[in-house]
Amino acid sequence: MIENRRAKKHSLRTERGAVAAVFLAIMLAGCNNAVSRNKEEAAPHNALPNPLEIRATPALMERLKVGEVSWTDVGGTIEVAARVEVDETRVARVGAPVMGRITELDIREGQQVTRGQVLAVLDSTGLSEAQLGLLKAMSQQQLAQRAVERAEQLLNAGVIGSAELRRREAELAQATAEVAASRDQLRILGMPKDALENLERTRSINSLLRVTAKTDGTVLERKVAVGQVIQPADTLAEIADLTQLWLVADVPEQNAGTLTAGQTVRAEVLALPGVPIRGKLSFVSVTVNPETRTIRVRMDLPNPHHKYKPAMLATMTISDRAQRKQVIPAAAVVRDGNKDYVFVQSGPDVFTLRPVTLGEEFGGQRVLVDGLRSGEKIVVDGAFHLNNERTRLSVLGA
Repeated sequence: MIENRRAKKHSLRTERGAVAAVFLAIMLAGCNNAVSRNKEEAAPHNALPNPLEIRATPALMERLKVGEVSWTDVGGTIEVAARVEVDETRVARVGAPVMGRITELDIREGQQVTRGQVLAVLDSTGLSEAQLGLLKAMSQQQLAQRAVERAEQLLNAGVIGSAELRRREAELAQATAEVAASRDQLRILGMPKDALENLERTRSINSLLRVTAKTDGTVLERKVAVGQVIQPADTLAEIADLTQLWLVADVPEQNAGTLTAGQTVRAEVLALPGVPIRGKLSFVSVTVNPETRTIRVRMDLPNPHHKYKPAMLATMTISDRAQRKQVIPAAAVVRDGNKDYVFVQSGPDVFTLRPVTLGEEFGGQRVLVDGLRSGEKIVVDGAFHLNNERTRLSVLGA
Protein backbone atom coordinates (compact mmCIF):
# COMPACT_ATOMS: atom_id res chain seq x y z
CA MET A 1 0.00 0.00 0.00
CA ILE A 2 2.71 2.40 1.02
CA GLU A 3 4.79 1.54 -2.02
CA ASN A 4 1.86 2.23 -4.35
CA ARG A 5 1.40 5.70 -2.85
CA ARG A 6 5.09 6.47 -3.25
CA ALA A 7 4.98 5.34 -6.90
CA LYS A 8 1.97 7.55 -7.62
CA LYS A 9 3.70 10.62 -6.06
CA HIS A 10 6.88 10.00 -8.10
CA SER A 11 4.86 9.66 -11.28
CA LEU A 12 3.01 12.88 -10.55
CA ARG A 13 6.27 14.83 -10.00
CA THR A 14 7.68 13.42 -13.23
CA GLU A 15 4.66 14.54 -15.25
CA ARG A 16 4.81 18.04 -13.73
CA GLY A 17 8.58 18.34 -14.59
CA ALA A 18 7.92 17.28 -18.17
CA VAL A 19 5.17 19.86 -18.54
CA ALA A 20 7.47 22.57 -17.15
CA ALA A 21 10.26 21.59 -19.54
CA VAL A 22 7.92 21.76 -22.53
CA PHE A 23 6.66 25.17 -21.43
CA LEU A 24 10.22 26.49 -21.02
CA ALA A 25 11.20 25.24 -24.48
CA ILE A 26 8.19 27.00 -26.00
CA MET A 27 9.12 30.24 -24.24
CA LEU A 28 12.75 30.07 -25.43
CA ALA A 29 11.67 29.39 -28.99
CA GLY A 30 9.42 32.41 -28.91
CA CYS A 31 12.21 34.60 -27.62
CA ASN A 32 14.58 33.39 -30.33
CA ASN A 33 12.01 34.06 -33.02
CA ALA A 34 11.47 37.53 -31.64
CA VAL A 35 15.23 38.28 -31.62
CA SER A 36 15.53 36.98 -35.18
CA ARG A 37 12.62 39.16 -36.28
CA ASN A 38 14.20 42.18 -34.56
CA LYS A 39 17.53 41.54 -36.30
CA GLU A 40 15.84 41.17 -39.66
CA GLU A 41 13.94 44.38 -39.08
CA ALA A 42 17.10 46.21 -37.92
CA ALA A 43 19.30 44.94 -40.80
CA PRO A 44 19.53 47.51 -43.65
CA HIS A 45 17.92 46.40 -46.88
CA ASN A 46 21.01 47.44 -48.92
CA ALA A 47 23.59 45.51 -46.82
CA LEU A 48 25.43 42.72 -48.67
CA PRO A 49 27.45 39.85 -47.24
CA ASN A 50 30.71 41.21 -48.76
CA PRO A 51 31.87 44.25 -46.72
CA LEU A 52 33.49 45.69 -49.88
CA GLU A 53 30.16 45.70 -51.75
CA ILE A 54 27.25 48.06 -51.45
CA ARG A 55 23.82 48.37 -53.05
CA ALA A 56 23.17 52.05 -53.65
CA THR A 57 19.77 53.51 -52.88
CA PRO A 58 17.92 55.44 -55.61
CA ALA A 59 18.72 58.69 -53.82
CA LEU A 60 22.41 57.82 -53.69
CA MET A 61 22.42 56.70 -57.33
CA GLU A 62 21.40 60.23 -58.32
CA ARG A 63 24.64 61.54 -56.76
CA LEU A 64 26.87 59.05 -58.59
CA LYS A 65 28.40 59.32 -62.02
CA VAL A 66 29.58 56.14 -63.72
CA GLY A 67 32.19 56.04 -66.48
CA GLU A 68 35.12 54.09 -67.91
CA VAL A 69 38.89 54.29 -67.95
CA SER A 70 40.11 56.63 -70.71
CA TRP A 71 43.33 56.94 -72.71
CA THR A 72 45.27 60.18 -73.05
CA ASP A 73 48.75 61.52 -73.78
CA VAL A 74 50.60 61.91 -70.51
CA GLY A 75 53.88 63.77 -70.19
CA GLY A 76 55.98 62.81 -67.22
CA THR A 77 57.14 65.63 -64.95
CA ILE A 78 59.90 66.05 -62.40
CA GLU A 79 59.55 68.79 -59.79
CA VAL A 80 62.70 69.81 -57.93
CA ALA A 81 64.01 72.72 -55.90
CA ALA A 82 66.06 75.23 -57.88
CA ARG A 83 68.04 78.42 -57.38
CA VAL A 84 69.05 81.46 -59.40
CA GLU A 85 72.77 81.71 -60.17
CA VAL A 86 75.06 84.04 -62.08
CA ASP A 87 75.85 83.03 -65.65
CA GLU A 88 79.48 82.00 -65.24
CA THR A 89 80.21 82.83 -68.89
CA ARG A 90 79.36 86.47 -68.12
CA VAL A 91 81.60 86.94 -65.06
CA ALA A 92 84.86 88.91 -65.15
CA ARG A 93 87.38 88.86 -62.32
CA VAL A 94 89.35 92.11 -62.15
CA GLY A 95 92.95 91.88 -60.98
CA ALA A 96 96.29 93.66 -61.23
CA PRO A 97 99.01 92.17 -63.46
CA VAL A 98 101.80 93.48 -61.20
CA MET A 99 102.42 93.79 -57.50
CA GLY A 100 101.55 97.22 -56.13
CA ARG A 101 99.87 99.29 -53.46
CA ILE A 102 96.35 100.59 -54.02
CA THR A 103 96.29 104.37 -53.88
CA GLU A 104 92.78 104.97 -55.28
CA LEU A 105 89.69 102.74 -55.30
CA ASP A 106 86.48 103.78 -57.01
CA ILE A 107 84.33 100.68 -56.78
CA ARG A 108 81.52 99.35 -54.55
CA GLU A 109 79.18 96.40 -54.52
CA GLY A 110 76.12 96.77 -56.73
CA GLN A 111 77.73 99.50 -58.82
CA GLN A 112 77.12 99.49 -62.58
CA VAL A 113 80.36 99.81 -64.53
CA THR A 114 81.22 100.04 -68.21
CA ARG A 115 84.07 98.58 -70.20
CA GLY A 116 87.24 100.68 -69.81
CA GLN A 117 86.09 102.46 -66.64
CA VAL A 118 88.88 103.03 -64.12
CA LEU A 119 88.25 101.00 -60.98
CA ALA A 120 91.51 101.43 -59.04
CA VAL A 121 94.96 103.01 -59.25
CA LEU A 122 98.11 101.15 -58.14
CA ASP A 123 101.59 102.42 -57.36
CA SER A 124 103.83 99.67 -58.71
CA THR A 125 107.60 99.43 -58.76
CA GLY A 126 107.24 96.52 -61.16
CA LEU A 127 105.60 98.82 -63.67
CA SER A 128 108.44 101.30 -63.29
CA GLU A 129 111.00 98.58 -63.96
CA ALA A 130 109.13 97.47 -67.08
CA GLN A 131 109.05 101.06 -68.38
CA LEU A 132 112.74 101.42 -67.66
CA GLY A 133 113.35 98.25 -69.63
CA LEU A 134 111.58 99.73 -72.64
CA LEU A 135 113.57 102.94 -72.49
CA LYS A 136 116.84 100.98 -72.34
CA ALA A 137 115.78 98.86 -75.30
CA MET A 138 114.90 101.99 -77.27
CA SER A 139 118.30 103.48 -76.50
CA GLN A 140 120.05 100.31 -77.64
CA GLN A 141 117.98 100.35 -80.80
CA GLN A 142 119.01 103.93 -81.57
CA LEU A 143 122.69 103.10 -81.01
CA ALA A 144 122.44 100.05 -83.23
CA GLN A 145 120.72 102.09 -85.94
CA ARG A 146 123.51 104.71 -85.92
CA ALA A 147 126.13 101.95 -86.01
CA VAL A 148 124.56 100.49 -89.13
CA GLU A 149 124.40 103.87 -90.80
CA ARG A 150 128.09 104.48 -89.93
CA ALA A 151 129.06 101.02 -91.22
CA GLU A 152 127.36 101.68 -94.57
CA GLN A 153 129.38 104.87 -94.98
CA LEU A 154 132.65 103.10 -94.09
CA LEU A 155 131.82 100.22 -96.44
CA ASN A 156 131.28 102.65 -99.30
CA ALA A 157 134.65 104.29 -98.46
CA GLY A 158 136.35 100.89 -98.48
CA VAL A 159 137.38 101.13 -94.84
CA ILE A 160 135.50 98.02 -93.60
CA GLY A 161 134.25 94.88 -95.22
CA SER A 162 130.68 93.72 -95.71
CA ALA A 163 130.96 91.26 -92.78
CA GLU A 164 131.15 94.13 -90.32
CA LEU A 165 128.03 95.70 -91.79
CA ARG A 166 126.09 92.46 -91.46
CA ARG A 167 127.19 92.12 -87.81
CA ARG A 168 125.91 95.60 -86.98
CA GLU A 169 122.66 94.94 -88.83
CA ALA A 170 122.16 91.82 -86.69
CA GLU A 171 122.68 93.92 -83.54
CA LEU A 172 120.05 96.38 -84.81
CA ALA A 173 117.56 93.56 -85.43
CA GLN A 174 118.13 92.23 -81.89
CA ALA A 175 117.65 95.70 -80.37
CA THR A 176 114.43 96.17 -82.39
CA ALA A 177 113.09 92.85 -81.13
CA GLU A 178 113.86 93.86 -77.53
CA VAL A 179 111.92 97.10 -77.99
CA ALA A 180 108.89 95.17 -79.32
CA ALA A 181 109.09 92.71 -76.42
CA SER A 182 109.22 95.55 -73.88
CA ARG A 183 106.18 97.19 -75.48
CA ASP A 184 104.24 93.91 -75.31
CA GLN A 185 105.20 93.47 -71.67
CA LEU A 186 103.80 96.89 -70.79
CA ARG A 187 100.60 96.14 -72.70
CA ILE A 188 100.21 92.90 -70.72
CA LEU A 189 100.74 94.86 -67.50
CA GLY A 190 97.73 96.97 -68.46
CA MET A 191 99.42 100.12 -69.68
CA PRO A 192 97.07 101.90 -72.12
CA LYS A 193 98.14 102.74 -75.62
CA ASP A 194 98.13 106.51 -75.03
CA ALA A 195 100.25 106.12 -71.88
CA LEU A 196 102.70 103.94 -73.78
CA GLU A 197 103.01 106.51 -76.55
CA ASN A 198 103.52 109.25 -73.97
CA LEU A 199 106.31 107.21 -72.34
CA GLU A 200 108.14 106.79 -75.65
CA ARG A 201 107.73 110.46 -76.47
CA THR A 202 108.65 112.04 -73.14
CA ARG A 203 110.91 109.27 -71.74
CA SER A 204 109.27 109.98 -68.35
CA ILE A 205 108.52 106.97 -66.11
CA ASN A 206 105.13 106.80 -64.38
CA SER A 207 104.71 104.13 -61.68
CA LEU A 208 100.92 104.50 -61.40
CA LEU A 209 98.83 101.78 -63.04
CA ARG A 210 95.13 102.25 -63.77
CA VAL A 211 93.05 99.10 -63.39
CA THR A 212 90.00 99.21 -65.69
CA ALA A 213 86.86 97.14 -66.16
CA LYS A 214 87.09 94.57 -68.94
CA THR A 215 83.33 94.34 -69.51
CA ASP A 216 80.02 96.04 -68.77
CA GLY A 217 78.19 94.74 -65.72
CA THR A 218 77.43 94.92 -62.01
CA VAL A 219 80.03 94.72 -59.25
CA LEU A 220 79.21 91.58 -57.27
CA GLU A 221 82.00 91.81 -54.72
CA ARG A 222 84.90 94.11 -53.80
CA LYS A 223 87.79 92.28 -52.16
CA VAL A 224 90.43 94.99 -51.52
CA ALA A 225 90.84 98.31 -49.71
CA VAL A 226 92.89 101.46 -50.20
CA GLY A 227 96.50 101.02 -49.02
CA GLN A 228 96.46 97.26 -49.50
CA VAL A 229 99.36 95.63 -51.32
CA ILE A 230 98.13 93.11 -53.89
CA GLN A 231 99.82 90.42 -55.92
CA PRO A 232 99.15 89.52 -59.57
CA ALA A 233 97.10 86.50 -58.45
CA ASP A 234 94.79 88.60 -56.25
CA THR A 235 91.27 89.59 -57.34
CA LEU A 236 90.18 93.18 -56.80
CA ALA A 237 86.52 92.66 -57.70
CA GLU A 238 84.06 90.46 -59.57
CA ILE A 239 81.89 91.96 -62.28
CA ALA A 240 78.97 90.11 -63.86
CA ASP A 241 76.41 90.80 -66.54
CA LEU A 242 73.13 90.19 -64.69
CA THR A 243 70.88 90.64 -67.72
CA GLN A 244 71.22 86.90 -68.31
CA LEU A 245 71.19 84.42 -65.40
CA TRP A 246 70.97 80.66 -64.83
CA LEU A 247 68.22 78.70 -63.10
CA VAL A 248 70.00 75.66 -61.67
CA ALA A 249 68.63 72.49 -60.04
CA ASP A 250 70.04 69.20 -58.74
CA VAL A 251 67.86 66.31 -59.91
CA PRO A 252 68.02 63.03 -57.93
CA GLU A 253 69.85 60.30 -59.79
CA GLN A 254 66.83 57.96 -59.92
CA ASN A 255 64.73 60.62 -61.70
CA ALA A 256 67.35 61.83 -64.15
CA GLY A 257 67.62 58.86 -66.49
CA THR A 258 65.66 60.51 -69.34
CA LEU A 259 66.84 64.11 -68.92
CA THR A 260 68.17 65.74 -72.09
CA ALA A 261 68.91 69.29 -73.14
CA GLY A 262 65.92 70.89 -74.83
CA GLN A 263 63.20 69.53 -72.52
CA THR A 264 60.46 71.99 -71.56
CA VAL A 265 60.80 73.65 -68.16
CA ARG A 266 58.28 75.52 -66.04
CA ALA A 267 59.54 77.37 -62.98
CA GLU A 268 58.56 79.89 -60.38
CA VAL A 269 60.75 81.98 -58.09
CA LEU A 270 59.51 81.93 -54.51
CA ALA A 271 60.11 85.66 -54.08
CA LEU A 272 57.87 86.40 -57.10
CA PRO A 273 54.80 84.15 -56.73
CA GLY A 274 52.41 84.05 -59.64
CA VAL A 275 55.09 84.98 -62.18
CA PRO A 276 55.62 81.84 -64.31
CA ILE A 277 58.93 81.14 -66.01
CA ARG A 278 59.04 79.01 -69.16
CA GLY A 279 62.03 77.78 -71.07
CA LYS A 280 64.11 74.75 -72.00
CA LEU A 281 67.00 72.91 -70.42
CA SER A 282 70.23 74.31 -71.80
CA PHE A 283 72.55 71.96 -69.92
CA VAL A 284 72.42 68.49 -68.35
CA SER A 285 75.57 67.36 -66.54
CA VAL A 286 77.30 64.27 -67.90
CA THR A 287 78.41 63.23 -64.42
CA VAL A 288 76.69 62.42 -61.12
CA ASN A 289 77.69 64.21 -57.93
CA PRO A 290 79.06 61.31 -55.84
CA GLU A 291 78.20 63.03 -52.54
CA THR A 292 74.58 64.02 -53.21
CA ARG A 293 73.80 61.46 -55.97
CA THR A 294 72.26 64.22 -58.08
CA ILE A 295 72.67 65.51 -61.63
CA ARG A 296 73.02 69.24 -62.24
CA VAL A 297 70.71 70.82 -64.82
CA ARG A 298 70.07 74.42 -65.78
CA MET A 299 68.09 76.71 -68.02
CA ASP A 300 68.88 80.23 -69.22
CA LEU A 301 66.92 82.97 -67.44
CA PRO A 302 66.64 86.34 -69.22
CA ASN A 303 66.79 89.20 -66.73
CA PRO A 304 66.77 92.50 -68.66
CA HIS A 305 65.20 94.47 -65.80
CA HIS A 306 67.20 92.83 -62.98
CA LYS A 307 63.98 91.41 -61.54
CA TYR A 308 65.67 88.16 -60.55
CA LYS A 309 68.66 88.16 -58.23
CA PRO A 310 71.38 85.54 -57.73
CA ALA A 311 70.75 83.06 -54.88
CA MET A 312 66.95 83.39 -55.07
CA LEU A 313 65.12 80.09 -54.42
CA ALA A 314 62.72 78.62 -56.96
CA THR A 315 60.89 75.47 -58.02
CA MET A 316 61.50 73.81 -61.37
CA THR A 317 59.16 71.39 -63.16
CA ILE A 318 60.73 69.48 -66.05
CA SER A 319 58.36 67.93 -68.60
CA ASP A 320 59.20 64.67 -70.33
CA ARG A 321 57.97 63.43 -73.72
CA ALA A 322 54.24 62.53 -73.77
CA GLN A 323 53.19 58.87 -73.70
CA ARG A 324 49.81 57.20 -74.25
CA LYS A 325 48.45 55.98 -70.88
CA GLN A 326 45.21 54.99 -69.15
CA VAL A 327 43.84 57.57 -66.71
CA ILE A 328 40.94 57.90 -64.27
CA PRO A 329 39.57 61.02 -62.57
CA ALA A 330 41.16 61.81 -59.22
CA ALA A 331 37.62 62.06 -57.77
CA ALA A 332 37.14 58.33 -58.47
CA VAL A 333 39.93 57.35 -56.08
CA VAL A 334 39.15 56.29 -52.53
CA ARG A 335 42.13 56.41 -50.21
CA ASP A 336 42.00 53.89 -47.37
CA GLY A 337 45.11 53.45 -45.25
CA ASN A 338 48.05 53.41 -47.63
CA LYS A 339 46.15 51.98 -50.60
CA ASP A 340 44.06 53.37 -53.43
CA TYR A 341 40.64 51.95 -54.35
CA VAL A 342 37.87 52.57 -56.89
CA PHE A 343 34.24 51.43 -56.96
CA VAL A 344 33.57 49.02 -59.83
CA GLN A 345 29.97 48.55 -60.93
CA SER A 346 29.02 44.87 -60.64
CA GLY A 347 25.25 45.33 -61.01
CA PRO A 348 22.69 48.02 -61.87
CA ASP A 349 22.95 49.42 -58.33
CA VAL A 350 25.73 47.27 -56.85
CA PHE A 351 29.33 48.48 -56.54
CA THR A 352 32.46 46.73 -55.32
CA LEU A 353 35.48 48.49 -53.79
CA ARG A 354 38.59 47.26 -55.62
CA PRO A 355 42.28 48.10 -54.96
CA VAL A 356 44.19 49.68 -57.86
CA THR A 357 47.76 50.77 -58.57
CA LEU A 358 48.06 54.39 -59.63
CA GLY A 359 50.82 56.59 -61.01
CA GLU A 360 51.40 60.33 -61.10
CA GLU A 361 48.62 62.93 -60.92
CA PHE A 362 48.11 65.73 -63.43
CA GLY A 363 45.23 67.98 -64.31
CA GLY A 364 42.79 66.30 -61.91
CA GLN A 365 43.54 62.81 -63.27
CA ARG A 366 45.57 59.84 -62.09
CA VAL A 367 47.51 57.43 -64.28
CA LEU A 368 46.17 53.87 -63.96
CA VAL A 369 48.94 51.27 -63.71
CA ASP A 370 46.98 48.14 -62.74
CA GLY A 371 43.70 46.93 -61.21
CA LEU A 372 41.04 47.50 -63.89
CA ARG A 373 40.11 45.78 -67.13
CA SER A 374 39.15 47.53 -70.31
CA GLY A 375 35.43 48.28 -70.48
CA GLU A 376 34.73 48.04 -66.74
CA LYS A 377 32.40 50.69 -65.32
CA ILE A 378 33.61 52.64 -62.32
CA VAL A 379 32.26 55.49 -60.21
CA VAL A 380 34.04 58.56 -61.56
CA ASP A 381 32.23 61.06 -59.35
CA GLY A 382 30.60 60.58 -55.93
CA ALA A 383 32.92 57.80 -54.75
CA PHE A 384 33.45 59.63 -51.48
CA HIS A 385 29.73 59.57 -50.61
CA LEU A 386 29.39 55.95 -51.69
CA ASN A 387 32.30 54.91 -49.49
CA ASN A 388 30.84 56.76 -46.49
CA GLU A 389 27.59 54.86 -46.93
CA ARG A 390 29.45 51.55 -47.25
CA THR A 391 31.36 52.28 -44.04
CA ARG A 392 28.15 53.17 -42.20
CA LEU A 393 26.45 49.98 -43.29
CA SER A 394 29.47 47.92 -42.28
CA VAL A 395 29.31 49.40 -38.77
CA LEU A 396 25.56 48.70 -38.49
CA GLY A 397 26.10 45.16 -39.73
CA ALA A 398 28.79 44.59 -37.14
